[in-house]
Amino acid sequence: MPYAGRGGIAVSLTAGFALCGSFCTIDRVLGVMERMAKDGWNMIPIVSETVGTLDTRFGSAHDTLDEITHICGREPMRTLQDVEPIGPKAMMDVLIIAPCTGSTLARLAHGLSDTPVSLAAKSQLRVERPVVLAVSSNDALAASAPNIAALLNRKHYYFVPMRQDAPHAKPRSLVAVMESIPETAQAAAEGKQLQPIFL
Repeated sequence: MPYAGRGGIAVSLTAGFALCGSFCTIDRVLGVMERMAKDGWNMIPIVSETVGTLDTRFGSAHDTLDEITHICGREPMRTLQDVEPIGPKAMMDVLIIAPCTGSTLARLAHGLSDTPVSLAAKSQLRVERPVVLAVSSNDALAASAPNIAALLNRKHYYFVPMRQDAPHAKPRSLVAVMESIPETAQAAAEGKQLQPIFL
């Protein structure tokens, strides 16, 4: 079934959905994935090594992988070999990285492709297709700020609108409004940046 928002007329899209290790936001992201699956998106999941292997106070890696597989109807890509064909095979209309950590922002900004998620982005960009970033970083307004700025100025990158999540307790932290991922991805597939970027 196509997608254009709830109750709207839609176009069928395939989205890569890559999860990185901002573990406190994983549950919210899984909820968005479930919503997108129900709305008719075809989703190809990808996980970083940390998401695929680390148990945390927010849950076990095994349970997270099981839930992703259940939502998407396929097991996540987990290796460099898995993700390398993304671009050459034109597998995805849009690649979503959510949550996108400060470490992943740094890799993307500096052209590093040494992880499944960063190589997936490189492969997607190779064929000039959009990459959507849903930032979740405690240093987004500090050490990660130059990387965000660099990617804002780079072609084919799009950002999910974001806000300070706890300005008094964590004054340099930004987190994307994860619930806006589908709308941002739809806009990115049309070559548009959802506005405003900063809320």
